[in-house]
Amino acid sequence: MLNKLIASLLPYFPKKFIWLFSKTYVSGETIEDAMRVSADFNSRKIKVTIDILGEFIKNLDEARKNKEEYLNLIDVATAHGIDGNFSLKPSSFGLLIDREVCYQHVREIVAKAASVNNFIRIDMEDSSCTDLEIDLYRKLKAEFPKNVGLVLQAYLRRTRNDIEKLLEIHSPESPLNFRLCKGIYIEPAAISYKKYEEINMHFLDDLELMLKNKIYVGIATHDKPLIDGAYNLIKKYDVPKNMYEFQMLYGVTPKLRESIVNEGHTMRVYVPFGKEWFGYCTRRLKENPKIASHIIKALFYKG
Repeated sequence: MLNKLIASLLPYFPKKFIWLFSKTYVSGETIEDAMRVSADFNSRKIKVTIDILGEFIKNLDEARKNKEEYLNLIDVATAHGIDGNFSLKPSSFGLLIDREVCYQHVREIVAKAASVNNFIRIDMEDSSCTDLEIDLYRKLKAEFPKNVGLVLQAYLRRTRNDIEKLLEIHSPESPLNFRLCKGIYIEPAAISYKKYEEINMHFLDDLELMLKNKIYVGIATHDKPLIDGAYNLIKKYDVPKNMYEFQMLYGVTPKLRESIVNEGHTMRVYVPFGKEWFGYCTRRLKENPKIASHIIKALFYKG
């Protein structure tokens, strides 16, 4: 309860204070920070997916600016020889303002990535965006069958049905590519599972559906029981190592991440950067209030 109270209050503290927490989970404010962190992960045989922080924009000028930043990011990462791809949130490009403008911006980014044999992951946002983002993925995948993927959230009651519907566009020539995560947005019980055990059960159920249908999947979790469950499913379906990867957030469970790498599995770390780090990190606090106590301890350790 104390951690939850602290977590609820911290977003109202000065940004310099919150940075004590944030610097563990964000590579920095600049593209140079992202390149430095990504190169370090690559040196340890870990792939990355790079994200420019920011979402739910207020006008289409911001959407255009975000597009230009992503086009530049692809150029810079390619020039640095980074072993990684890119994640983006469609709301950053005007999804909830003008769907067609959003599509054109994201299409340009995917086309840029495809031109250098790279890949764009469409992040899933809250439930107001789910149908729109699935539609966006379908439309882009039709033109760029191997250069775009989607995130699906196991805590949504609809997710298994979404997977089954998307199987209609799955083929060896145009394969589905998903990241499966639990989901972090606060949603009503009518559309989302709430209990830890229930969410985990559906995560593994969704993962099994993907693996047995030969869908490439990024298994995005820091939960040891889910990782063990994934190992069992990989063994059950004799899934080759080029058909899945594990994914984790920058700064979260590094020892568990290392153990997965040591087992010989592909690991990809989500590397966020940008000046809009504050909203991203306060969401991390809400997701895991235990982090709040570590922030307070850090203050006292530093005197």
